[in-house]
Amino acid sequence: MAKSSTSSTTVPDTVWLGRGRHLGPEPELDVRRNLLALKAAGVIDDFLELDPIEAARSTDMFPRDASADAGPGARRVFEARRRVGDGVTVRAQLTTYGPESRRSESEGVTWVLAAEAERAWETDWPSPATVFWPDSDQVAWDHETVPGVRLRAVNHLPKDDGALRRRLRACARQSWFIHVVVHEAMTPDARGRRPITAFLPPSLRHRVVEHRATPEQALIADFAMKRELGVGLPRGGAVVLPWAPHAPGYDAERFTVRAVFLDGTEPTELLRAISEFASAPRPLPADAEPALARLRQGWHLLTQEEELIHARTMVTRYAQALEAMTASCDLYREAAESALAALAEATGGNDISTPIAPGAPRQDTSPLKTLTKTLGLFRNPHR
Repeated sequence: MAKSSTSSTTVPDTVWLGRGRHLGPEPELDVRRNLLALKAAGVIDDFLELDPIEAARSTDMFPRDASADAGPGARRVFEARRRVGDGVTVRAQLTTYGPESRRSESEGVTWVLAAEAERAWETDWPSPATVFWPDSDQVAWDHETVPGVRLRAVNHLPKDDGALRRRLRACARQSWFIHVVVHEAMTPDARGRRPITAFLPPSLRHRVVEHRATPEQALIADFAMKRELGVGLPRGGAVVLPWAPHAPGYDAERFTVRAVFLDGTEPTELLRAISEFASAPRPLPADAEPALARLRQGWHLLTQEEELIHARTMVTRYAQALEAMTASCDLYREAAESALAALAEATGGNDISTPIAPGAPRQDTSPLKTLTKTLGLFRNPHR
């Protein structure tokens, strides 16, 4: 199973990241409908849809970082701008990717979402996922990239020990989301079967995946988690899983809750542990770096003020480029004139095509060597 390495860079506190799968037939149509509805309602300021090739071609004449491109397999790029809180602007970019092969077509369309605010993210702000996806169970956009796992739902751990360990391992190494495992001390009623994530603040609601271990899975789940991740699962309690096995700085006791009552009441202690874990610095996943770079360097949805600033910047850059080209032409011209002067001096003012008389002594320095030496002086003027 593929491993997702992390970089030494941490996720900026202004950034919201998400990656999942849409299992429906027309994911882009669902995005368009949601964006149109939100703009008509005044929830978002504006949005833009781009073909990945069009997005890559709409760059300036100056090359940008390659990570700003959507990458292979990209289907569409959507951008949206909204204001949250007391007028803080949030820019969000969603890219959809087709299946890598026919064998993976049943796994749906992968989507990557990166959003950034003008200041540090606050948990009571709306989830950026609801800008592009409707917050409705009718649209299956909320599936994890790990098969069999879904956001906004209770995910029961597999019964088989091997399958359980594989799922935990995949969630820790591949997922961009926060994973929480809750043990059911006894089979809950309808109120207790509600996802705990429903109690989370809006901005955290679509960043947390909830797993449940049934009453009879207490020992097997605890053993598997200790073996794979180095953390235990208290009977009738819960634990927030580390980002990766043996993650540095992770304190299992700090993110373990000894008792969680699944009776429909708000699990205050568990919510506190999840919020504290979410606010702690997190290494930026290596496969998330292109998404963040694309958001910052490949942004197209500009306001009028931003377009004016951009135009002025481009005028300055064009002028600098023209000045540099002119300076280069002047340098080349001066070098050519000096080279011709040196060549004339070396040949005594004669045409270099004049044959040398038979028996005449051959000079040590040829015109070609003289020209090369002269050009070398311009490359290294301090010699």
